[in-house]
Amino acid sequence: MPRFSVIVPVHRVQAYLHECLDSVLGQCFGDFELIGVDDHSPDSCGEILDAYAAADPRVTVIHLAQNGGLGPARNTGTARARGDYVLYLDSDDTMAPGTLRALAERLSATSDPDVLVFDFAPAYWDGSLGPAAHPDLLADGTGPAVGTIADRPELLRLPAFAWAKAYRRDFLLRENLTFPPGRYEDTPWSFPVLLTARTLATLPRVCVHYRQRRGGSILTTTGHGHFEVFEQYDRLFAFLAARPELERWRPHLHQRMTDHFATIHSSPARLPRSARAEFMRRARDSCRRHRPAPGVAGPPDTSARRLRRLLVRCGTHRVFRLLSHAGRAHRAMSARLRPVRSLLRKAALHAYYRLQRCRPLDPDLAVFSAYWGRGYSCNPAAVEAKARELVPGIRTAWICDPAYAPTLPPGVRHLRPDSAAYWTALARARFLVSNVNLPHRYRKRHGQTLLQTHHGTPLKHMGLDLLAYPAAADGMDFARLLEHTDRWDYSLSGNPHSTLVWERAYPSPYTTLEFGHPRNDVFHTATAADVARVRAELAIPDRVTAVLYAPTHRDHQPGRQPRLDLARLVAALGPSFVVLVRSHYFLAGEGLPCEPPGGLIDVTAHPSVEELCLASDVLVTDYSSLMFDYANLDRPLVVHAPDWETYREARGTYFDVTTMAPGPVARGDDELIDILATGAYATEHARALRAAFRQRFCPWDDGHAAERVVRHVFLGEAPATGGGPVVAAASPPVVPLAERRPAPAPGRPSGTPEPLPTPAPLAVKDWWSCPASASSYRCSRSRATCASASTRCSASPSPTSSS
Repeated sequence: MPRFSVIVPVHRVQAYLHECLDSVLGQCFGDFELIGVDDHSPDSCGEILDAYAAADPRVTVIHLAQNGGLGPARNTGTARARGDYVLYLDSDDTMAPGTLRALAERLSATSDPDVLVFDFAPAYWDGSLGPAAHPDLLADGTGPAVGTIADRPELLRLPAFAWAKAYRRDFLLRENLTFPPGRYEDTPWSFPVLLTARTLATLPRVCVHYRQRRGGSILTTTGHGHFEVFEQYDRLFAFLAARPELERWRPHLHQRMTDHFATIHSSPARLPRSARAEFMRRARDSCRRHRPAPGVAGPPDTSARRLRRLLVRCGTHRVFRLLSHAGRAHRAMSARLRPVRSLLRKAALHAYYRLQRCRPLDPDLAVFSAYWGRGYSCNPAAVEAKARELVPGIRTAWICDPAYAPTLPPGVRHLRPDSAAYWTALARARFLVSNVNLPHRYRKRHGQTLLQTHHGTPLKHMGLDLLAYPAAADGMDFARLLEHTDRWDYSLSGNPHSTLVWERAYPSPYTTLEFGHPRNDVFHTATAADVARVRAELAIPDRVTAVLYAPTHRDHQPGRQPRLDLARLVAALGPSFVVLVRSHYFLAGEGLPCEPPGGLIDVTAHPSVEELCLASDVLVTDYSSLMFDYANLDRPLVVHAPDWETYREARGTYFDVTTMAPGPVARGDDELIDILATGAYATEHARALRAAFRQRFCPWDDGHAAERVVRHVFLGEAPATGGGPVVAAASPPVVPLAERRPAPAPGRPSGTPEPLPTPAPLAVKDWWSCPASASSYRCSRSRATCASASTRCSASPSPTSSS
């Protein structure tokens, strides 16, 4: 008996059917059956279903002799279902990645309720996805985790979509629930389901992408078929009449019915013009026939909705149409005036900014920002904290969106972007610090100091070096870019490589500060207690190896493109590992494609990537600049480069990270699993690679970078050296690499290198003998060296060889 039975009724959807079926069969949770019901489709849908069934034993196909509609097709599939829970999926929609895993976990956590209600999101014809439809109604904390409709009456306000719920099959059999024929078949199904379920639970997660078709949908087809909605509500209230204990819900359902009639009547694409008056008369009769008893009030609502319902109940077709036209005209006028209001506001703020520029500079005000308003982080945050410590009388303000205001520490003023206070601060601040460029309308004043900290060591091409890579440049205005860099007074560099790149990619008359990256100071000042605290906050078990997986984004492939099979990785590594997944901040709102049970923690929303590094034992990344920062911890790194050649050609890179890597390089999932499972990431050879990498890219990151920046920029203690770079030896001097003691790895005292791990059984069988050691030792496909060898393994990978 599978955990889930996914029922897909199919009729005239051959253009979308492959995508629908693939979204189910590609789930990382495999305990399910898929039942495709061919509702006598005249196109090739039947053949498509048969092909999938021949290729995958989880697929069952039922061919109906005649077309009966969506409801009877679902009933046929339900009768064949064997799963604990039944799911319905329309054949032009798709199941979101990780849905079945998330549903299984939520069902287990809520003791297998009768019904689990989840969220969905629209999927538009251009490939874009809309936001979650009902996050507020389904959010945790709005009611008990498990209850009845009496505990969560707001669920009756959800659209009556059958595919937005998971149903316990025993519950459907117990209540003898079936779909009726005709359109709007979800109405007499969904409400009885909610009313009769003894246990209800919710999952505030998008599980279905609801396709918004440009044409061909039943709901966008004009005709008299929409009059079938009256029969469906007759069935619903007949069900209610047969269950006297449910009569208390009549006012709620009556409101839903009235709103539904109003929506159909207001939709130009549904009813012919000649049928609208008749529809309103039928709606009036239905409202009168099913109205609640006198004196029984429904749930409270807005005055606008009450007026709309009153017009439907009275059948006033002309007045209703007049108000509908007036509402559409008001919305259209507001939409046209919105750009005008925006322009007027911008003009007023610009005039205000010019006025503030006439006032004297505030010598004690410093303004900071990072990552286009994403909160308190990166190099500017480290500089801001050190400035408050060392600079007497300094007042600091931080530019960020209101959603990120809670990340600001006490004593730091919040500036909302494009507000009057924001433009006042830009006009009058003596110091400005950012890791991105300030807005184009900002004009630097004489006496202002602008420090560009950047946000990492560059591996990929930046600035003017993107001229030859249009896909990565994405319409970048290079002339404007140079205008912005001409405003910089200082450009912060973390290593000689960065100095050369910044001065070529951003050729402007600024002064380079070769001081190191302030955001990496914490790697040298954090204690074992700090490491233990962060691991406890992340719920990382003791004596478990924490792998931080932090990939970068691809300019040539918008959206989240999974490069690593997380479910397979977690399953292969077993309980002695936990994987922390940190998506790129460009993709922070998209979620993971899969959520395996245990062994994986999504840390994308964590405010500090530095704390995540402290909590981890090993970093796995592809081409992210985080590898340069993480090397300061002197902990193992693994480069996962499955698409290195494509990335290098599309974006451009300054060196080949696969030959100058800080540790082992995995060109695929198999190699990565081998490297982690066998401990090849922590061999002597891996340490040697990391040491060379640190020598080249971490020469000035010693825990005092922020202090050097503040003393030079804010206090003026380190004079420039003849127009060239200001070197880190000024104040305070750099601690030699051999004398640094980075934060201790989890469970080890400071300064102690990580022990060589005991190899675990490998997950693959492709091995070969290692010529660098005795014949009794063999290396995995990761090109790692045997524990007894001290030089790079010279064996070549041979996918076809095995022993």
